[in-house]
Amino acid sequence: MPDAASSHPSSARQPAVQTAAFCAIDFGTSNSAIALPDDGGVHLVEVEPGQRTMPTSVFYTMEGQPPHADPRRLYGRAALAAYVDGVEGRLMRSMKSVLGSPLIEQGTDVGAGRSVRFLDVIAGYLKHLKSLAEAEAGGPLRRAVLGRPVFFVDDDPVRDAQAQAALEAAARLVGFDEISFQFEPIAAALDYESTTDHEQLVLVADIGGGTSDFSVVRVGPQRAAQIERAGDILASHGVHVAGTDFDRQVELSAILPLAGFKALGPPPSAREVPSKVYFDLATWHLINTVYTPQRVMELRRMKTFYADTQLHTRLMAVVDERLGHALMGEAEGAKIAVAEGRPAHIDLDAVEPRLSTTLGEAQAMAALEADLARIVKAGVETVRLAGVTPERIEAVYLTGGSTGLAPLATRIAAPFANARTVRGDRLASVAQGLGLHAQRVFR
Repeated sequence: MPDAASSHPSSARQPAVQTAAFCAIDFGTSNSAIALPDDGGVHLVEVEPGQRTMPTSVFYTMEGQPPHADPRRLYGRAALAAYVDGVEGRLMRSMKSVLGSPLIEQGTDVGAGRSVRFLDVIAGYLKHLKSLAEAEAGGPLRRAVLGRPVFFVDDDPVRDAQAQAALEAAARLVGFDEISFQFEPIAAALDYESTTDHEQLVLVADIGGGTSDFSVVRVGPQRAAQIERAGDILASHGVHVAGTDFDRQVELSAILPLAGFKALGPPPSAREVPSKVYFDLATWHLINTVYTPQRVMELRRMKTFYADTQLHTRLMAVVDERLGHALMGEAEGAKIAVAEGRPAHIDLDAVEPRLSTTLGEAQAMAALEADLARIVKAGVETVRLAGVTPERIEAVYLTGGSTGLAPLATRIAAPFANARTVRGDRLASVAQGLGLHAQRVFR
């Protein structure tokens, strides 16, 4: 297992240059954050107005740029908004997944004949985070702790080491001289560890937007001051099911049937209409593929496939008005409402005047059942891989944006009868923990 610690910096809340400035960066698959030290510990930089985390997204566009200029780059929510609005360009997401692959040194087309190395895409994103932190710190940051998963690449130590080396190379490209790494589940557990009075085992459940990751971690007051913590991770496991999958299932269950999903054709065959367009409309990165002229023509010709042609009319309204991302937003909002214990009213007036539907807890849980079961099973399997019985887990520590779904949190904890459930900051606990580790490394 790779070495988890070396050395790195952060900065302070006051706009004054620090003599030992350092930061900690949580470069996540879906969202990222950067932490700086302050008098009371650490805090997260406001990376967007009112936001301490930012989508790990970059959008390259030549719109509005002179012919020979470099592409303009947008980051985070601005990058996603440009893509959703149909600005011509290239959206880059989930860049972390390229680490450890041969793609990292290869170029990718970003429009107008321009090509950018994947390594430089990652470096540019890190530079953006770093510049925001330096503006708040009032001076340059040369040292950093970076988070890393227990395994960038499963079952391949060589590629795993290459992935960490690539992330370090990107950090050095943007001006970090001292770089230390810490495992993300250790970082997530550090906040909980500060409250413990004895050594114990904790199951860290990080349920994000794209993956659900579990680790069994040994924590305790005697271990808190140690820099090297790789040996305290007894097992890690996960599944590629998480928040965006929940949104997808909600949309397919509650919204898209009103536009023909699972609708039947006219008799006598009464066959179910083709479903690919609906799955694409419910998959974030495939929505824009539905809007291509050729695809739109194909969808228009499908009208005779529907016994109820009004359903096809609604489908074409979604396509013609480019409402795919808006519907995903409605699905996410409905999921959140149900998670907060209230039925969700879904307004679809943009599709058809006065069209709406509701989503109750029973329907939502039925739609999510298969995904929830896979996630819960992954948590139990992680404990088995650690070689301990469920009774030995004393705490289940929940982090990641999707742990706000109360039924999911309850079901994750249920197999561990002796464990108390502890909720960390859903979006910021890893970055906060990395900041605490950075203090120990650099001070």
